Amino acid sequence: MLISEIQQKIIAILADGQLHSGTELAEKLNVSRSAICKQLKNITELGLEVSAVTGKGYRLKSPLQLLSNNNIRKDLTASAESLISSLEIHQSIHSTNSYLLDRAGQEKSTGIVCFSEYQAAGKGRRGREWVSPFGSNIYLSILWQFQAGPASISGLSLAVAVAVIRALNDCGVEDVGLKWPNDIYWQHKKLAGILIEVSGETNGPCHAVIGLGLNLYLPKEKAKSITQDWVDLSQIIDNHPGQIRNKLSAALLNHLMPIIATFDDKGLGNYIEAWRSFDCMKGKQVQLFMGKQVFSGVVAGIDDNGLLLLVDEQGKIRAFASGEVSFRQS
Repeated sequence: MLISEIQQKIIAILADGQLHSGTELAEKLNVSRSAICKQLKNITELGLEVSAVTGKGYRLKSPLQLLSNNNIRKDLTASAESLISSLEIHQSIHSTNSYLLDRAGQEKSTGIVCFSEYQAAGKGRRGREWVSPFGSNIYLSILWQFQAGPASISGLSLAVAVAVIRALNDCGVEDVGLKWPNDIYWQHKKLAGILIEVSGETNGPCHAVIGLGLNLYLPKEKAKSITQDWVDLSQIIDNHPGQIRNKLSAALLNHLMPIIATFDDKGLGNYIEAWRSFDCMKGKQVQLFMGKQVFSGVVAGIDDNGLLLLVDEQGKIRAFASGEVSFRQS
């Protein structure tokens, strides 16, 4: 869904969360009040919650902090800054992952960072849609070239998950954990997801697109299509999380970029113990879904290769490289 210039201007005015009259908006944008009404209707389709107060005007239910290249960069470490070849912020995009996959293989196509305020078709794991209302959350993808091929980055998603937890901790978000292999959870509810897509040669250079969706504030109307338990930062921290979007975006890059850039040399071993310290599933009774097969057992953690260890009813430990884990409801 394309976002017109006038819609962007209206959103920028309403971002402060204060009331703005239809007359004020019309005068500032040099359009009619009826045009403002039409544009506001289109804006609600982006997932923004616009309230109309009779005789006073319009406001957003929650203020927005729109993403800013300058505000993100000012909080970057020198290390992270040096690893970024391009930092792009889009108003609307089909999918940040799809966009960067299309860029893979082009000249200098490494170190490209892509944010978007809105995704028309955000991608989750296993073909699911990632619900992506405008300006409320973080939708981030990073394109990186690895020289040794896909086998050299086995376990990258687990290391990336560690980076996300560390960034959240830096911004005062505590008590978050990891659900194998790379979902970020809070009290058994999903806060963020990671999707890594790889293209290139089997035994030669390859490109990986590392995608992250992080819920800061999800309007309930937009969240109706989500089929699993979810949570957003507005339910976890006292201050409105939308006001730290740029700071959190920078913190994510500060932790993600060095891990991604050195992973094919350092490997997963450097992050195994950190991942284990954030494990929120160990000792839990779960079900593991692999196609039509379902395995039940108690999680015994992960092995040194990042495989899930599951203890079955006979006490046998089995290791799994893939599958969808579901906490068993008590």
